[in-house]
Amino acid sequence: MADNTIFTDVKVAVIGGSGLYALEGLQVLGEVNPLTPWGHPSDKIVISQTPHGTKVAFLARHGRGHYLNPSEVPARANIAALKHLGVEVILAFSAVGSLREEIAPRDFVIPSQVIDRTKGIRPSTFFEKGVVAHAMFADPFDTSLAALIADVAKTACPGVKFHENKTLVCMEGPQFSTRAESHMYRSWGCDIINMSVLPESKLAREAEIAYQMVCMSTDYDCWREGEEAVNVEAVIANLGQNSANAKNLLSQLIQRVEVALEQKSLKTVNELKGSMKFSGITDPAKRDPEACKKLAYILPGYF
Repeated sequence: MADNTIFTDVKVAVIGGSGLYALEGLQVLGEVNPLTPWGHPSDKIVISQTPHGTKVAFLARHGRGHYLNPSEVPARANIAALKHLGVEVILAFSAVGSLREEIAPRDFVIPSQVIDRTKGIRPSTFFEKGVVAHAMFADPFDTSLAALIADVAKTACPGVKFHENKTLVCMEGPQFSTRAESHMYRSWGCDIINMSVLPESKLAREAEIAYQMVCMSTDYDCWREGEEAVNVEAVIANLGQNSANAKNLLSQLIQRVEVALEQKSLKTVNELKGSMKFSGITDPAKRDPEACKKLAYILPGYF
């Protein structure tokens, strides 16, 4: 397996969360560990190939062995590295807590909205220190990808309940919520909670990559009165089954994404291309050359 092979035509990436640390059933072509202007990614990125020839990048968000806590994940390096490989679509997986009775442990959820409850300690933009730009983020996920995932799930995971159009709240962690916080999130209309969707999804948008998270419920958080609060043992007990279901889903989903990219039917993929080119509001004369040089790694020729 070569570590120094250069890949520039990898269209699809999978970011694995807690419990999902590898892909199976694909031909492995090599591993890369690029040094981006924002550092190295969480771990080596495994490049595989489908039977039809589409290359797929897999990155373990917390590193293989899960050594990075949610606030330590180098999200900018992760997204920049994937963009530099040519990635146009990210399928991101994450364990979540459920804030709704109907979303049981081991159910899967396809969120459509996000609420940010991180604390500002995670770098959340590529645009800083001399270049300012604003990305649209009203709809943080790719609706066409979400619909595709829901359709594939019917045959790939017949025994798993899928929920669509839910709101995901992202907290800082690594501690779980207090009961008061959990009830507050429910009152806000949130359905699930995790520690990983931000700034990952925001950075993907700035890098013009279509992004959809698939959430795997492991517990009921701590809002249920009279029930033991969430604990790591209960979460880990559900991670294994969720991981198996995620791999079943991916085995069919990647093939469908291949076809959708060929047919140019993924809405956000089409809309995002070139979207950041005219998003900068800094006067060209005031743009810092070093900041522009860093941005050229993900958006060549824009700034």
